[in-house]
Amino acid sequence: MRILIVSSEVVPFAKTGGLADVAGALPLALAELGHDVRVAMPKYAAVDDERFHLIPILEEIVVKLGDGVAYTTQVKRTVFPHSEVPVYFIQNHQLFGRPGLYQENGVDYPDNAVRFAVFCKAVLWLMLALDWVPDIIHCNDWQTALIPVYLRTDPEVTANTQLSTPRILYTIHNLAYQGLFEPEFVEKLGIQPSLFHPSGLEFYGKLNFMKGGILFADEISTVSRRYAEEIQTPEYGCGLEGLLRQRSEHLHGIMNGIDERVWNPETDPLIPFRYSFRSIGGKTRCKKALQAELGLPVDANVPLIGVISRLDRQKGFDLLAEVLDELMEKDLQFVLLGTGAPEYHQLFEKAAQRWPKKMSVNLRFDNTLAHRIEAGADIFLMPSRFEPCGLNQLYSMKYGTPPVVRETGGLADSVVDATPENLERGIATGFVFRPYDSAAMMEAISRSLALYRKKPLWRKLQKAGMEKDFSWRASAKLYVELFEKMLSGNNPSPSVV
Repeated sequence: MRILIVSSEVVPFAKTGGLADVAGALPLALAELGHDVRVAMPKYAAVDDERFHLIPILEEIVVKLGDGVAYTTQVKRTVFPHSEVPVYFIQNHQLFGRPGLYQENGVDYPDNAVRFAVFCKAVLWLMLALDWVPDIIHCNDWQTALIPVYLRTDPEVTANTQLSTPRILYTIHNLAYQGLFEPEFVEKLGIQPSLFHPSGLEFYGKLNFMKGGILFADEISTVSRRYAEEIQTPEYGCGLEGLLRQRSEHLHGIMNGIDERVWNPETDPLIPFRYSFRSIGGKTRCKKALQAELGLPVDANVPLIGVISRLDRQKGFDLLAEVLDELMEKDLQFVLLGTGAPEYHQLFEKAAQRWPKKMSVNLRFDNTLAHRIEAGADIFLMPSRFEPCGLNQLYSMKYGTPPVVRETGGLADSVVDATPENLERGIATGFVFRPYDSAAMMEAISRSLALYRKKPLWRKLQKAGMEKDFSWRASAKLYVELFEKMLSGNNPSPSVV
């Protein structure tokens, strides 16, 4: 199969969140299965031409939108490191030659609608220029949602018969970010005015890019089974639950994988000692090294809880704030890595001053420390309000660090609660709580601390998590199955994949 994956960010070239990890790992996994996979993304200022060996291949692709303005773009090409998978960069200095991907100083660029409309249409002309029209176009999040809209409704595009053949998968990574813009952009972007109504791309008076992707893609996916179900409800649907229920027969949940070339305690170069579930002694040594590095008392017996997260209500920090004193009075150590809302920065900075021998607070992005926390912590805390997929709980299980999670989205799909029955069967991998309240979270943390003292059961819990297959190989096979069904003309069953 010929597969084009289109994303606004891709590791290792540009990243703000988990979308980039997916777009950087899935293409390689699909290529390993024998498919002709290529990737398209914008050429941001942050993408260094020399570092990534970008080569100009097309000097001029002209994109015209509805306002009559012609945007001249160029295309550069490279391949993923240590692979032959091509990556095409759509370049326009006026639109993408800026310090940020989507915003600066926390403020969105006011012309984001134009920026990503140009990107979407340039990708369509790129396929023709390369004389390479894919069987599948895999679009991701609101920044690429106009590709199916233009492909199905734009007269300039539909007039080209070559562009009538691709099937489109549209993946929602986080429904909360939909790409909402003022209605004047409808005409400016060349979107057919007849599409701007509540059953089309209108959303409470605004133009909604994501609605376009949901309406005009052949199939829709999201990044876990549970999240595919949750977004069809008012609680999680962000106003699009009705539309998603209408298209439920075409909605699928495929769990993200992890890149085991990067996240694997047996080979990880960023941790001081390597280990596996067959020989887990290295994990204790990683813990002691982490304690020493962070200035905590070096003690292999005291349980160490790790948190790596954006500091935000979505991630459950309002729950943590309610019970932080109670938590820190327990016999444990706590390490936090991440940035986010100023109120949580202040909360944890003050807490670190109160408990300097029990708490390490690191308000920054630090990839090396993230790996060392996954390897050195005993328990990982991830009490999200909602979580489309989540990756840190997968990393934690891989590193023998049982997670404490709320039963939502990908957390519910990937973590098996350590009930007595599940422990007996050898399938438990962590600790799960259901109600979104601090008491339920504390009960799950208390269960984890109690089980930590029972070493044979704890080792059994670690082993079950470390042996699970969360690789991109498994996820890529599910994508291939869906792609094959799309090309066969047979609609997949209404239930999620």
